[in-house]
Amino acid sequence: MIRVLIVDDQALVRAGFRMILDAEPGIEIVAEAGDGLQAVEQCTRYTVDVALMDIRMPNLDGIEATRRIGEVAPHTRVLMLTTFDLNEYVYEALRAGAGGFLLKDAPPEQLVEAIQAVASGDSLLAPTITRRVIEEYVRRPPAREGVPPELEELTPRELEVLTLVAKGHSNAEIAKELFLGETTVKTHVARILQKLDLRDRVQAVVDAYESGLVQPGAGA
Repeated sequence: MIRVLIVDDQALVRAGFRMILDAEPGIEIVAEAGDGLQAVEQCTRYTVDVALMDIRMPNLDGIEATRRIGEVAPHTRVLMLTTFDLNEYVYEALRAGAGGFLLKDAPPEQLVEAIQAVASGDSLLAPTITRRVIEEYVRRPPAREGVPPELEELTPRELEVLTLVAKGHSNAEIAKELFLGETTVKTHVARILQKLDLRDRVQAVVDAYESGLVQPGAGA
């Protein structure tokens, strides 16, 4: 059962999402929240697998709420919902720890699929789209020689894998590139996330660019 928190400052919007999700076996609405502060509070009160999070809300916006939820309820995944199809929101949401991004006018079946994907630990943006968004909005770090200090815990192989992840390569593509088994690549990715204390693959991509390991505009 996927336990969902609906966060939106408009009661009618929350009611609409509830109507869609109540009809889905395997999904349970555990709570609602009208702003980011309430969302953080509900995530400490209930066990929430996925928070459907509006971006623009009073008191505390969805991006800051996502950051705080990551601190108080790290097991909760956040799916950002917005009417604004703007890349800067996507980037800030990913940077804050969101596991996906979906427009509010997406069809019901897409909403359900998005919740299921995010709950399972997948990211709801193709790696190449994530890369494009991050490249456009990340501050260009100064060129570095050697390994960025924040990545020194990684082995040379893990750095290779992280670089390819940041460039939008899938596990299968990384396996082919580095002559490894796909299971081995998955293990490397899991270790990278653990060592860097990151929630998912998208956060790893952000970290790779912001640390300077990969430069915006770097070839694939």
